[in-house]
Amino acid sequence: MKYKVALFLIGFSFTAKAQILNAESLRKVTDTSGFSGAASINFSVKRDVNDYLAASSNIHLQYKMEKHLFLLKNDIEFQKIEGNKFENAGIAHLRYNYRFHPRIAWEIFTQGQYNKVSKIEFRGLAGTGPRFKLTTSEKYKFYFGTHIMYEYEELSDDITPIQRDFRSTSYFSFSLYPTKTLSLISTTYYQPKIKDVSDYRFSNQSSLLIDVIKNLAFKTSYTFLYDETPAVGIPNSQYNLESGFVYSFD
Repeated sequence: MKYKVALFLIGFSFTAKAQILNAESLRKVTDTSGFSGAASINFSVKRDVNDYLAASSNIHLQYKMEKHLFLLKNDIEFQKIEGNKFENAGIAHLRYNYRFHPRIAWEIFTQGQYNKVSKIEFRGLAGTGPRFKLTTSEKYKFYFGTHIMYEYEELSDDITPIQRDFRSTSYFSFSLYPTKTLSLISTTYYQPKIKDVSDYRFSNQSSLLIDVIKNLAFKTSYTFLYDETPAVGIPNSQYNLESGFVYSFD
């Protein structure tokens, strides 16, 4: 069993984190069955109209058994605004993956989240659909997934009613390994409502990793989110730029 834990030692980020969790970041490459996982901690500082001090952490667990794969991830973030006010956000995600073909798998997932900064009191969802592996090369990997999910959302803007909708959620992901010390990973999501495709969310997360020494790498990630109908008073676009060091061991 290959066991890998990644610890993000130091990170610097700008603006709010995106509201669409990148499920591709959950996956760890393992050659045999068993458990693997990751734990991270990040710190960030920002100044614009307000001063921000934030800390975030996440825990990831994965269990692989022949054609079965179970993924669990929990993210928590705390922000201290203007030296006094605390705001926080969190996501818990559970996913099951059944590979019935060398390049095709079926996924089932559920997720719960809240984000005080974005006025998301609670958002719960559950969905299912296929995942396709588009390449076989070890130097570059491309994946495509298309799912349907049910979403329940409560916003704290005192205006928007409770939302109960079905959404399509599709993603395209690629991982490039041009050298032994350099990795580029990117995932893009598109999530329109089934009954109103003009109401959609779009997000992209791209990360560059550079190996420094054995088990230690430098990582920079950029995340962009566009929500056509966010809570009242929240901008349509949000982005996050984060850099830090990744320590891993088996």
